[in-house]
Amino acid sequence: MSQLSDPEIVQGIRQGRESAFEQMFRTYYERLVHYAGSMLKDEDEAEEMVQTVFLGIWEKRESLEITLSLKAYLYRAVHNHCLNRIKHYGVRETHREYSLYYQPQGYDSVTDAIHGSELEERIERAVSRLPEQCQVIFRMSRFDELRYQEIADQLGLSIKTIENQIGKALRILRQELADYLPFFVVSMLLFF
Repeated sequence: MSQLSDPEIVQGIRQGRESAFEQMFRTYYERLVHYAGSMLKDEDEAEEMVQTVFLGIWEKRESLEITLSLKAYLYRAVHNHCLNRIKHYGVRETHREYSLYYQPQGYDSVTDAIHGSELEERIERAVSRLPEQCQVIFRMSRFDELRYQEIADQLGLSIKTIENQIGKALRILRQELADYLPFFVVSMLLFF
C-alpha cells in the first residue's frame, strides 16, 4: 500500500476507506498515546483517550472537517479529551482541598472565588477561540509546560514557528482579556 498524504488520508476517511483510517492510525497512534500519557500520567487512560479520538473520527467521518494539518487536529483533539478527563477527576478535589485549607472565609473570599472562576472561564473561552494550530501550541507550552523544542519535535515544526504562534496567541489573549488584564497578569505570574 502506498503512503497517502494527510489530505489524502482525510479524504479517504470521509469516503469510508478503512485503509486510509488504518494509515492514520499507524502513523499517529503511538505518538498520540505518548502525548496523552505525558498529560494523564497513566498509560491505560492515555490509550483510552486516543482510541476515543480515533473512534470519534471514524463515526463522524462523513462530516469530518480538518482545516489545518491532520497532525495538529489529532493533537488538539487528544489534548482536549485529556483536559476534560483531568478536569472531571481533579478540579473538584483540588478546589475542595484548597477551600478547606487555604482560602480565608468570608465575603472577600467568596468574591475572589467568583472572580477567579469567571477569569478561568474567560481564559478557557479565549484560548479555545485561538486558531487551531495556535491553540494546540499555546496549550502545549502553557498548560503542558513543554519547551519550544519539545513542541517543535512533537508537531514537526520549526522553533521559529512555535515562537511566532506563542506570540500570536499572547497578542490575541491580551485583546480578548483586556477587561480582566490586571487580574490576568497576577494569575499569569502565579501560574506560568
